[in-house]
Amino acid sequence: MTAEEAKAIDITPNQDGGILKELLREGHGDDQPMIGDTVFVHYTGTLLDGTKFDSSRDRGEQFSFEAGRGSVIKGWDLGVPTMKRGELAKFTIRSEYAYGKPGSPPTIPPDATLIFEIELFDFHGEDLSENKDKSIIRRKISAGSGYSSPNDGARVVVNLKGMDSTGRVFDQRENVEFEIGEGVNLNIIPGIEHALTKFKNEEHSKLFIKSNLAWGSKGCKEFAIAENSDVVYEVQLKSFEKAKESWQLNGKEKLEQSELLKNKGTEFFKQGKFESALKKYSKIVDYLQNEVYDLDDEKSNSVKLQLAANLNVAACHLKLKNFRQAVETCQKALDLDANNEKGLFRMAQAYFGLSEFEDAIKYFSKVVEINPDNKEANHFVALSKQKVKEAHEKEKALYSKMFSAISK
Repeated sequence: MTAEEAKAIDITPNQDGGILKELLREGHGDDQPMIGDTVFVHYTGTLLDGTKFDSSRDRGEQFSFEAGRGSVIKGWDLGVPTMKRGELAKFTIRSEYAYGKPGSPPTIPPDATLIFEIELFDFHGEDLSENKDKSIIRRKISAGSGYSSPNDGARVVVNLKGMDSTGRVFDQRENVEFEIGEGVNLNIIPGIEHALTKFKNEEHSKLFIKSNLAWGSKGCKEFAIAENSDVVYEVQLKSFEKAKESWQLNGKEKLEQSELLKNKGTEFFKQGKFESALKKYSKIVDYLQNEVYDLDDEKSNSVKLQLAANLNVAACHLKLKNFRQAVETCQKALDLDANNEKGLFRMAQAYFGLSEFEDAIKYFSKVVEINPDNKEANHFVALSKQKVKEAHEKEKALYSKMFSAISK
């Protein structure tokens, strides 16, 4: 055994000597890459006789890959996660952890042991957020099994451990069972629910969740979480049972499920849980908008449910101040019933929220035409006209000031 081999440590799970690591320079911190992390490295690869076959340094560009995903040789998937930021290490990797008996012609001979000098610069977790804004970052502690993941409406059983920015553990629960989409009833934040739809069975991961997908501007009194606080959760998915997808339901089942979703959505709305209500109502639209019914009573029920769902979706968007989305949803409701008073009124409210007062007047006035006794609509017609007048006066004053300045 050479002096270098004596300094090297065996990092294989079975301690079979297939991957030997020699530390050339210490890294910093305690953090190390986890499964699924994107890592950034420089490397130089040589054969045992010193022949160089590849080098990112020669290309002048760092190499990145997702750790533990099989996108690189096994020796790398096992070796790089043992490193820290700033670390420089040499790995001697036998063929069974590299390119095996075939090698990788023409640069790597059959059954070749390879030597890699690797410098780890940085790594970060996987962005699970819907908008790819890094509001949910996952770092896998242990990978799950199988290929399936929970969907919206799935029954899940999880272990939870929540920590704030100081490391204080504020939430620790085991065997928590709930339906995805209804976690709010158990004070489970949206970021966890969304992340679980990307988990595999028995997966154990750490989630870094921004405040907008935690408790937002309200904070959480129960857990002593201040407003606008980011949180970290360790989540273990112990088991799950998927909900039936839309395509797995026949037309009658979709009507039945839509009634249940409507009732659940209304419960959430009454409790002020508008995001959760929105999900329930939106699912009704997804179920029924492309379904064709032959029987008159089923056709009538479908239209009725779709109309109610779109009106309720619009109501949720108004509460959440998503005024543009409210306009779009109201239009869907009015496509089903052009003179629906609630649809017209909510459309007008949405335009008022957008400060598009001319359109607000148009739709508030339509409400008054249908129901002259609607006092709120009458009030908003007058208020919208006042807003238009104020805007014109402000515009007139601005132009007057401009012309006065030019004439000087």
